[in-house]
This record gives sequence, structure tokens and C-alpha cells, in this order.
Amino acid sequence: MKPCACCSGKLFSTCCSPFLSGKALPKTVKQLMRSRYAAFALGGHGQYLLDTWHPDSAPAVNADDLGSVDSNWLGLDILDATQQGDSGTVEFCARFLDEHGNPQTHRENSRFVRIKGRWYYLDALSLDVQNTGITE
Repeated sequence: MKPCACCSGKLFSTCCSPFLSGKALPKTVKQLMRSRYAAFALGGHGQYLLDTWHPDSAPAVNADDLGSVDSNWLGLDILDATQQGDSGTVEFCARFLDEHGNPQTHRENSRFVRIKGRWYYLDALSLDVQNTGITE
């Protein structure tokens, strides 16, 4: 029984796995945020990241590049989530070790839109990236 990489406290099999495997679609912006974090943290899910990125803001990269892991992700904290109609935001803080092993935090307010019943990551306001000196 493997805990989910998104730090929800749930099992991976009942949390983000159905989204990453394409068996289900996230119903909330929080679910999409957590599943995208899990995709980054686990690696190998670049196509999921591209498929859940709004076409107007998606980067010009291929799924293999996007699915590679270049950081050691330590955790995700959802600080706030709002959803109204077909738009929503999630403010979060992600902890990771950079390529040199230095602990970092990335805080962001992500925007999401729903088109034809499917949620997409649109863009974000990066709030800060800091070397914290704290690994957990």
C-alpha cells in the first residue's frame, strides 16, 4: 500500500493513480493540482502534464522532457483553493531539493479553467522560490 506522492494522506491507487493512468478525470482544481504535482514528483507522466495544460499556455516541449525528474520533490502543501463555475485557483507550497541537493520551496498561485467538463492548468503567479535549509 503506497501513499500518494501528492501528500494527500490517501493511497496512490485511490488518489492520483486513476488520473495519471487516464482512467478518471479530476473533478476539482485541487485534484488536478495534486495529480500534476504527483506527475512531476514521480516522473514519467509528461503526457499527462501536457494533456492537462491549457493549449494556449502549454510549453513547447515533448512529453519525455516534461516527464523527466530533475528535482527531488519532498512535499506539497495546499494553502488555499477556490473554484467557481469554470475557473479556479490553487495556492500551494512545494518543497524540493534542487540539482545540487539544496532544499528549496516553490510557492505559487495556479489558475485553472474548465472546458467541456475537463480541468486545465492555465498559468500561475510565482510567489517565491527560496533556499530554506530545511529538508522536511
